Amino acid sequence: MTAPTIPLSRRARRVRLSPIAAAGQRAATLISQGRNVLTLTSGEPEFDTPPAIQQAAIAAMARGETRYTPTPGTQALRRAVGERFAADHAIGIAPAEVFIGSGGKQVIFNAFAATLDAGDEVIVPAPYWASFPDIVRINDGNPVIVPCDQQSGFKLSASALEAAITPRTRWVILNSPSNPSGAVYAEDELLALADVLRRHPHVLVLLDEIYDQIRLVPPGRHWLALAPDLRGRSLILNGASKTYAMTGWRIGWGIAPPELVQAMTAIQSQVSSGANSIGQAAVAAALLANDRTLADFIEHARSAYARRAALTVAAINRIPGLSLLPPDGAFFAYIHCGGLIGQLRPDGQVLSTDSDVVDWLLDSAGVAVVEGAAYGLSPYFRLSFAAADNVLEAALQRIAQAVTTLRSAPVEVRP
Repeated sequence: MTAPTIPLSRRARRVRLSPIAAAGQRAATLISQGRNVLTLTSGEPEFDTPPAIQQAAIAAMARGETRYTPTPGTQALRRAVGERFAADHAIGIAPAEVFIGSGGKQVIFNAFAATLDAGDEVIVPAPYWASFPDIVRINDGNPVIVPCDQQSGFKLSASALEAAITPRTRWVILNSPSNPSGAVYAEDELLALADVLRRHPHVLVLLDEIYDQIRLVPPGRHWLALAPDLRGRSLILNGASKTYAMTGWRIGWGIAPPELVQAMTAIQSQVSSGANSIGQAAVAAALLANDRTLADFIEHARSAYARRAALTVAAINRIPGLSLLPPDGAFFAYIHCGGLIGQLRPDGQVLSTDSDVVDWLLDSAGVAVVEGAAYGLSPYFRLSFAAADNVLEAALQRIAQAVTTLRSAPVEVRP
């Protein structure tokens, strides 16, 4: 008997499984079959959550903080986010301007659900975090992809932003430091983008700063300090996952105008209500801690990522056919693989796309990375250097060795 077909909505048919998750699943399948695979697909620190934060969670449970939380987040965490932001940037933030979600992705989803109608456009510079376009689509919007290649530093220019804006534009997304490229916008670049946005008051700004504590270059002034007049249409996204190695705790936040926070709260009230109480208590403690060990942890992690970035840049730029622009933040390398396109694998198959390159690296070298097509810009692949040093070093050696096995396709000579 044939099982009935489930009629899927147009919304469901517009989206796909995250390519990053798909890459990780394929690697996990091979590992379960006994293959030796080094997985560099995930943007997840290899460090454990610091003990001080773990102890704050235990203390919260002991106090009985195990019940439902307010939908936009506990007052303690909303205040802590504002106080941390003020300490870092000398800009005051009221609790009413803070929304807490179960991870940063939920904050983005709620913001777009609250503001997009069918046909509204969101400008998405490529390379982009792979979920941005699909979160736009699932909320009935149209992602407008603007390519920003290696020559542009993988950053959106003022002229490209101006050209992309239409009367239907609702948002522009800026991600700094960037996943997947590690690009960081300089002050003059942000000022130029702000000048464009002043001419288009209908456009909102999503500034994704989830990697703001993983900068490999000195930080400049914050967007809200450079363009305070745009505060009323800016959403600042951040979270605990990357800074404090708390990916599994699922706590993210947005700083936004109160009316947007209220709309996001109404949507959240019909989805999963407030984020988990224990995670919120732990993150509030982390943000307000004067514990030197937490500051040391952040600096230790930043130093490790800087060391791994330098290792990756040096190793990749020695490999024929590959090139890498040094990242200025985050823990990703967005590697140009155009020099491998058209070459032949040992089995005679042609590498025609960056997806072919990624499949070949997994099959032949046991190294799992993610194709550039997942991030909207080819031919590249993304490698995460959040992995432990020995894993990263072994993976880079495998990639270098695998490239030596390629050969050029024969040139067709016509009479």
